[in-house]
Amino acid sequence: MADGVYERLRTAIISGEWESGAQLPELTLAEHYGVSRTPIREALRRLEQDGLVERADRGMRVRGRSPEEILEIYEVRIVLEGAVASAAAKRRTEIDLIRLRRAAEAMAEVDSTDAYAMATANRAFHETMWQASHNRTLIDLLTRLNDHLARYPATTLTRSGRWESALAEHGAILAAIENQRPEEAAECAERHMAAARDIRLDMYAAELR
Repeated sequence: MADGVYERLRTAIISGEWESGAQLPELTLAEHYGVSRTPIREALRRLEQDGLVERADRGMRVRGRSPEEILEIYEVRIVLEGAVASAAAKRRTEIDLIRLRRAAEAMAEVDSTDAYAMATANRAFHETMWQASHNRTLIDLLTRLNDHLARYPATTLTRSGRWESALAEHGAILAAIENQRPEEAAECAERHMAAARDIRLDMYAAELR
């Protein structure tokens, strides 16, 4: 039961059903999800470890959003994406290359006016690259980090010209992985994520205006 409550509450936070800064009283959550307070308490403990909720004066609340957090997330993600691209260039198999090429081709076929389709195809390419690293720790860290980024829902790919740039950047990453050039792959991935960071900060600032 605790696992089910944790997953439901986690999904609700990431999707924005429970908004940034929202108070999370145990009794209210127990009534909302139709369970006792014990699995709620356990779910909140795990979500605190995940960095999705934080302690407040009156219990727990959804962790707030801020430009500082965006910088923190991308500071880590730039390093991890570089590391995973480097590892993929060293360890990729022919099957990995086939999957990466298919993911890149799928991106090229996406309707650039469909934000959801763009975000889905983009994530598929990155997750395929993660798998090509054959490093379970890196994959786990990047998966967890994506939960934090998902609380900033608007995709950077809707920015004018960004989709075309992302396709070119992915192409450069793929070429470096194909040619087994780990340093080049890392540099391409890091530049790609740095560009996404800058756009994300601009988008967040625009929300506050």
